Amino acid sequence: MYNLIVGAAGGSLGVDRLLEVVDAGLDDFVRPGGVPDGGRLMELPTLLMPETGDASSAQVAQVGNILSLTKSGRDYRFRFNRNNRIPDIPSDRIRTAAGELHISDWDFSRTRWSVKSGDLYQMLFEQNLVSIPTPTAFKLPLGQPEPDRIAVMMPFGSEFALVWETLKDAAGDGGWVCQRADDIWENSVLIDDVVALIARSKVVVCDLTGRNANVFYETGIAHALGREVVLITQSEHDIPFDLAHHRYVKYLGNAEGLASLKTALSGRLSTLMSR
Repeated sequence: MYNLIVGAAGGSLGVDRLLEVVDAGLDDFVRPGGVPDGGRLMELPTLLMPETGDASSAQVAQVGNILSLTKSGRDYRFRFNRNNRIPDIPSDRIRTAAGELHISDWDFSRTRWSVKSGDLYQMLFEQNLVSIPTPTAFKLPLGQPEPDRIAVMMPFGSEFALVWETLKDAAGDGGWVCQRADDIWENSVLIDDVVALIARSKVVVCDLTGRNANVFYETGIAHALGREVVLITQSEHDIPFDLAHHRYVKYLGNAEGLASLKTALSGRLSTLMSR
């Protein structure tokens, strides 16, 4: 899913225009109990563009994310962070691909914040609206993720053995396939196997406990590929600054803590895997 913000390039829109339209099945996630969840909205990629025909604005769309969202009187104010790796997209090209992006004709001519279904980056790529840079450090496989596959990025030390078993149990209860990079050997270079696993997984669970450098790197790859990422950790101090605005599951490494982790993770995975 993604945010579509139209006609609010100045970073402000009326209270009644926030989540004026939310695609079917997404309302409970972005507006639980009828209240907009700013944290969840900030997790989503964002397409920002002017209203069609607005002569005061350049007729281009920008891709990025929301850094802040606050209510101020009868308005909501937000701060948009443009993804500088993606060039501006002419609005007429967005209109041409509107059906594939789940955008209606009315969306182009009304100032409002909507939430649309679908993977924004994947859809833009498939419609040739953006190009994906070719990495030099690993091979980047293309294609859609498998709907029942979950990848886990975590330290491999023996102290994480029970954590790994807990994650597999949570996935197994939902009928999903759960793998780590050490479960596969398809390429001569390990990082290619890691990237391949992330690319074909719908959800990537990343355990940041211990500030493992490999897990940080793999988390970045998962975010760059547009995968749903679930962060878990035994300490909030292990969450780096650039990820601190994302929600995470904190757990203890004992039996009671792992049971709680399984419960929390099962609920989150059920939401993400059903989209």
